Amino acid sequence: MSDLLRLATAGSVDDGKSTLVGRLLYDTKSVLADTLDAVTRASTDRGLSTPDLSLLVDGLRSEREQGITIDVAYRYFATPKRSFVLADTPGHVQYTRNTVTGASTAQLAILLVDARKGVIEQTRRHAAVLALLGVPRLVLAVNKIDLVGYDEAVFTRIAAEFTEHALALGHSPDSVVTIPVSALAGDNVVEKSARTPWYDGPTLLDHLEQVPVEPDPHDAPFRFPVQYVIRPRTPEFPDYRGYAGLVASGTVRVGDEVLVLPSGLRTTVERIDTRDGELPEAVAGQSVTLLLADDVDVSRGDLVASAALPPRVVDEFDATVCWLAEKPLSPGARVLVKYGARTVQAIVTELRARFDEQRLSSVDDPGSLRLNEIGRVVVRTAEPVPLDDYSSSRRTGAFLVIDAADGSTLAAGLVGAPLPVLDGVPSCTEGGSTAPTGTSPVADTDDRALVSPGP
Repeated sequence: MSDLLRLATAGSVDDGKSTLVGRLLYDTKSVLADTLDAVTRASTDRGLSTPDLSLLVDGLRSEREQGITIDVAYRYFATPKRSFVLADTPGHVQYTRNTVTGASTAQLAILLVDARKGVIEQTRRHAAVLALLGVPRLVLAVNKIDLVGYDEAVFTRIAAEFTEHALALGHSPDSVVTIPVSALAGDNVVEKSARTPWYDGPTLLDHLEQVPVEPDPHDAPFRFPVQYVIRPRTPEFPDYRGYAGLVASGTVRVGDEVLVLPSGLRTTVERIDTRDGELPEAVAGQSVTLLLADDVDVSRGDLVASAALPPRVVDEFDATVCWLAEKPLSPGARVLVKYGARTVQAIVTELRARFDEQRLSSVDDPGSLRLNEIGRVVVRTAEPVPLDDYSSSRRTGAFLVIDAADGSTLAAGLVGAPLPVLDGVPSCTEGGSTAPTGTSPVADTDDRALVSPGP
């Protein structure tokens, strides 16, 4: 039985992400005949002699008209060895929020660069976001290698520059792979290219099929955000009261002692229901309904957690945020914090530092955070909330910052996550600069999606 790999693409606009995804879908025969016919007709209308494979991904009319991707497009495909869920994210800097969405559940990210341009500002920004989100593996696809004459020296220079940057952000050498590709011509995407005899590594698909996938740790502390309270009140189920949701981490068994948070009420698990019947236990990634032994007050947004290893319940915490709004963040801002299914009022009391993803340095007391900037903040909530550090749980250590006035998303936040800054690099005051001098690891660290509910 094949396993599942969740991956995301990232990179600057016009680097060929949609074409690369289209090539993967086309060459793995994952495209329905009527879809391919529609793409072929659209390509012919544009005066093209061959199908424009990017149209397999760019489904929105505005994307097709502009030739860019402006939304996260989820695609599914499979080979005999593995199944894939792929999030194709936008390249424009103003859509970095969508990159955060697509990458928040990814186990691997494909970061594209144009071989003619090399590593640019947006490449470094995306690499920093991927490091912050704890995406464990990176593939640098040096695309459009055909447009530089399949030059080995160009590939080697770009690969070395990016690898140095990725290692500085905390990736290990064996977690970063660079591959020369031409999404348009198909070089080294699915089939090995004879036009790059100097490259002896895997094709992109070979690597995606072989890369190790880290499963959800079933021995982690049990966490179960309640999504829905089920009370049928029918003659068949007169007293049924169940709590439905997705097991975010760990394992729960019938008879286990649990806490309901933030109230702190203690009870035991009496039954675990699914659409296919009862289970003796449930593990991370399963959607189940829990029935509890005692008649305790449990609401949507509460967290059922291990009584032996509970999360901390706090009304103030440190976090790293990626600011996703046009209006800047300043200390004292009144916002809403949404974690799981619960939303509480909050204040951003401090803005401690801003991360400069280009210089890999930290700016203390920056005064504000602007669109796409990453910063370290202190948040105080109006009521206690149960939280895990993001480094120990990507699902229960993530939250959203929401505008209380209009409900728009302002930021994606990670509880306790350190800024991905080089060890030994001193902070600098606003406007200063610091050159990187060394490396340090970022803590290795799937909420179903950090920003929006993707597949």
